[in-house]
Amino acid sequence: MRRFFTTIGQDSHRIESPKTKPLMLGGVEFEADYSLSANSDGDVVLHDLTNAVSGATTYNVLGKVADKMCKEGITDSKEYLKEALKAMDGIKIEHVSISIEALKPKFTPKIPEMRSAIANLLSVGEKNIGITATTGEGLTECGKGNGIFVTVLLSCSIFEL
Repeated sequence: MRRFFTTIGQDSHRIESPKTKPLMLGGVEFEADYSLSANSDGDVVLHDLTNAVSGATTYNVLGKVADKMCKEGITDSKEYLKEALKAMDGIKIEHVSISIEALKPKFTPKIPEMRSAIANLLSVGEKNIGITATTGEGLTECGKGNGIFVTVLLSCSIFEL
């Protein structure tokens, strides 16, 4: 029998200026004169996706595991997601919905590239990755340009006897 379930992840990172590292979002580099505050590359989209996968598997990667990886010099957020995906054991990702709240950068031109990068990391079709972005009418700190807030809804299935 196939059982379907969903899991949610969320994360946010503060914008820091001057720029200290490339601005990475969804595995894609964005042109910007600022970066995101983090020990790693700060890819808040991949961090949030890692949190959602951790919700599906109960293997919490961000925190102790990612901190240890950072101390070993692994700061690429793709590696944290790959670590979380190792625990998927029989769980299939059906669809990913990513909602981003930020004033900057402009996401629309990069969404196809982000979808492709995320689809490759998750080994799913690009049509299974939805990405939306909003400023939230500037009502929150992220909507005012002080950070980036991401929510991920991950739809999964698993075969059970």
